[in-house]
Amino acid sequence: MPDMKVNLAGMTMKNPIVVASGTFGFGREYNEFFDLGELGGICAKGLTLLPREGNPAPRIAETPMGILNSVGLQNPGVDAFIKEELPFLRQFDTKVIANISGNTPEEYGIMCDKLAAAGVDMIEVNISCPNVKAGGLAYGTRPDLAAEVTAMARKHAGSVPVMVKLSPNVTDITEIAKAVESAGADAVSLINTIRGMRIDVNTRRPVLKMNTGGMSGPAVLPVAVRMVWEVANAVKIPVLGMGGVAKGEDAAQLMLAGATAVAVGTSLFADPYAAIKVRDELAAIADRQGLASVRELTGGVKPW
Repeated sequence: MPDMKVNLAGMTMKNPIVVASGTFGFGREYNEFFDLGELGGICAKGLTLLPREGNPAPRIAETPMGILNSVGLQNPGVDAFIKEELPFLRQFDTKVIANISGNTPEEYGIMCDKLAAAGVDMIEVNISCPNVKAGGLAYGTRPDLAAEVTAMARKHAGSVPVMVKLSPNVTDITEIAKAVESAGADAVSLINTIRGMRIDVNTRRPVLKMNTGGMSGPAVLPVAVRMVWEVANAVKIPVLGMGGVAKGEDAAQLMLAGATAVAVGTSLFADPYAAIKVRDELAAIADRQGLASVRELTGGVKPW
């Protein structure tokens, strides 16, 4: 079988499959199904500096080929994660990626200080969050704001690699990717959810209490493949590809588009073994193609 090891910004993983933040909690429930050490990495549920209760229900709704969510970053806070969840995750032979969201650059810096000291393997900086200083605009929609947060995270993360999670809800995602690369990002991950909405035609109310939410699931895969391809050709830092991955072929598409590794997310809700199946199917594809290493897939697309 092909060598499945990959190196993502200096972090060596036994295979290129990561579980996406917000879809795996802190791994406790999925540990009842399989050994978490079989994964290349676990990206934990998004953390904020202080605990958050999240948005009011209803906050999840099904869509054709996916879901809409407006969970609102419900989480116990970074300190509780370090004290209660990180020791649990450290039992397993897998890389631990902490995902963080903040309202100000200073909050990102404080969390990076704490997480770097706690010894996580990587920090994923979610810049698709409201920016209080910019009147509610998301950091991820403006290159200057994205760069500001990235620089703050990089300054406080020490030797821990910083990966910036990019929003697809922009005109040109490569502009944001270049900005965070220039500001010191070690890697980028994409795509985050696509903003969407559903309306109940009988009540005439939005299905979600917050009106709109982030769409994920198989329907977004072609968008993710396109954006990964664009970003991989625009920056020199590695890419963690995600968005609609449900089988090995999906992961292979993202890698051919330029991703070094791939995250599995929404499909885990339908099948808790989805990430393991994607890993095995990806290995089988590489084997059928006679590859010595799965790394040979990265960037291998042949445009017309």
